[in-house]
Amino acid sequence: MVALVSTVAYLGLEARAIEVQCQVAPGMPGFAVVGLPDKAVGESRQRVSAALTAMGLALPPKRITINLSPADLPKEGSHYDLPIALALLAAMGVIDAEQVSEYVAVGELALDGRIIPSPGVLLAAIHASGRELGLICPAAQGAEARWASTGIGGIPIVAAPDLISLLNHLRGRQVLPVPAPGRVDPPVRGADLKQVKGQETAKRALEIAAAGAHNLLMIGPPGAGKSLLASCLPGVLPDLSSAEALEVSMIASVAGTLEEGAISRSRPYRAPHHSASMAALTGGGLKVRPGEVSMAHLGVLFLDELPEFQRAVLDSLRQPLEVGEVTVARANAHVTYPARVQLVAAMNPCRCGHLGNAALACSRAPRCAADYQGKVSGPLLDRIDLHVEVDPVRAADLTLPPPAEGSAEVAARVARARALQTARLEGTRFRTNAELEGELLDAHATPDEPGRRLLMQAAEALHLSARGYTRILRVARTIADLGGQEGITRVHVAEALSYRRQAPRA
Repeated sequence: MVALVSTVAYLGLEARAIEVQCQVAPGMPGFAVVGLPDKAVGESRQRVSAALTAMGLALPPKRITINLSPADLPKEGSHYDLPIALALLAAMGVIDAEQVSEYVAVGELALDGRIIPSPGVLLAAIHASGRELGLICPAAQGAEARWASTGIGGIPIVAAPDLISLLNHLRGRQVLPVPAPGRVDPPVRGADLKQVKGQETAKRALEIAAAGAHNLLMIGPPGAGKSLLASCLPGVLPDLSSAEALEVSMIASVAGTLEEGAISRSRPYRAPHHSASMAALTGGGLKVRPGEVSMAHLGVLFLDELPEFQRAVLDSLRQPLEVGEVTVARANAHVTYPARVQLVAAMNPCRCGHLGNAALACSRAPRCAADYQGKVSGPLLDRIDLHVEVDPVRAADLTLPPPAEGSAEVAARVARARALQTARLEGTRFRTNAELEGELLDAHATPDEPGRRLLMQAAEALHLSARGYTRILRVARTIADLGGQEGITRVHVAEALSYRRQAPRA
């Protein structure tokens, strides 16, 4: 007899249908798993055998063959344990094979029969919903799976704490409770802009960056407030929409960081250390997991001490920043993850950090500035829309009372600007001004004649690339949106140009 159970294989944010086929046939006793399993899948034989023994069931003294179809697709992860166990129990006649064929099953088995969490349950639930099948998953992830099955006509979710409870439920001896959707965490706001003394130019650049999702680079001496400014960004960004929150949660589910099925409307804020490897930043590793640039999808990727990152690691961000996704190619995998991030970077002007201060600067100034800033490639700098100098804070500034305007006031203006962009880009694949290109850029970001002349003059004087020219138009569009103006004028173009700088020449 051959029993069939459905499960999934994860390729990026795509769940591929996998059919677990189990045959129990006469012959020399054995237990084989075929179909390109990795080591974790191959070891499922021991976990499944131990879990059945814990239930008081013994494997039949026959040849047991498990085939994971399609056989040419690599299978990775421990979530195959539960579907393999169910297929084996169906082949043994313990449960009804027709009944389990109505579900997609995912979950890892403990040796005592408990069903323990495994990454990617939210993707499996969305896949099962698309196929109009139910989902069998660990009890700890029932709330996560329920997000893909809310509303009228939602798929049945069976969230079982252990294998024996699941069997009793399938055989009608016990009814497992229907899981409720996970909690919605309150937004995380970070620091308030009222904590920042002075730095009006930097705060204005931060507001523009938040309003249009533009990349931002802050350059200034140590202690000027660059990291504090970056930590204020979550407090002025708008919350994620329902669709965006689900999109971000899918990445967290694959990475195994979606705790207790909780979904947050806060935009991700990731700040990896400058010792991060290329695989940590862009994704990869043995199982091709999403990297920091994907974990920050639709949010902020903050890179402090930018020149201290390895140059190859920084250059690996060039393609994700341009197209909004990252493709990890390996010999056994070719996986694409979304990576529409807002890059915020901070750096000192030179290694000692005190360029321009004769009392503190090192003896190699100004040559040290060109050497230090030259660690960041020109093509990467060209992809950063806003470059702002953060001046040192004077002691007199620190004694001033907090500014009257904080994150709440700035967030209100950012929300109005984002609302204008949402209405303007409705029906397109774009969300913000930072993504405008082609006909949409021409239609919505063309300045008036004085603004166009100024931009042409600046393009010649600054030797702007086509990418730099486009990004100035995008920033000018955002500045106009913050002012509630439909057209882009010379004033908007001039302010956008003021945030553009050339990389120092060696």
